Order: sequence, then C-alpha cells, then structure tokens
Amino acid sequence: MANKHPEEDIYREFLIAVLLHNETVADRLGLQPVDVAATILLEMRGPLAVGAISEELGLPSASTTRLIDRLEKAGYARRVRGERDRRTVTVELVEGGMDGYYAASGASRRHLEAISAHYAPEQVPMLLGLFSRVGEAYRSATKELRENAT
Repeated sequence: MANKHPEEDIYREFLIAVLLHNETVADRLGLQPVDVAATILLEMRGPLAVGAISEELGLPSASTTRLIDRLEKAGYARRVRGERDRRTVTVELVEGGMDGYYAASGASRRHLEAISAHYAPEQVPMLLGLFSRVGEAYRSATKELRENAT
C-alpha cells in the first residue's frame, strides 16, 4: 500500500540507506553495527568509562562488556585500569584504531562530499542543526522504547 506522504518515504529511504551502510561497514570490519557505533563514539568523545559507553549506547552492562571484548579482540580498542583506583576501567581507541573504519567508509565520504556542491555555505549551519535535532529525537525515542519495553 502506497504511503500518502511521499516526504516520509524519502526520509525512510534515507534511514534504510544509513542502516544498511553501517551494517556493511561493520561486516567489512568483522564487527557488529553497535561495535562500529562504539568506535565512532570513542573517537568523538575520547576514552570513556565502561558505564558511559553502556549509557550512551543504551546497552545493559553485560552487552557492553561483550562489545568491548570484541573491540579488543579485533584490535580497535583497549581497556585501561585507573592508576589510583584499579577498579575504574576506561576504554580507549588504540593507535590507528579507526584506520579500518576510514578505509571501509571512504566511498560514503566521497559520495557525501559530492553532495556539498548542491548547498551554499550559509545553508550548512541549518543542515547541521537538522542532523543534531534528528539525532536527539532518535536518542529520546530509543530511550522511551527501552524504558517502556515489556
């Protein structure tokens, strides 16, 4: 049945493309899609406590532990114990930890850069604001879904 809101279909096509791309990058790296999200998160935020990764990704602690195990085994990240309190564990990317990601996502970066020719420099802040708000909306919706899970 055709959707009566074609603009919604455009957005859904966008979401499908992003999800499939992330899965393809993850497959190329031998990781799970959430593992790729974690490496990107570590690159953006720097070293994070295990609990912070769990919270940012909305994962139970056991799932976060397995995720970190996979990242360590694949050579992307490592656990670092606190110097003062050895019970404190942070996770950081290893040197070159994003190299595989950059190689796997090179085609998408190239295609996305080509899009910039269609927009004037003064439009960039509006587009970035849109991406930021869409991200916030999805994080909020995800949190609601997880809190209301039965």
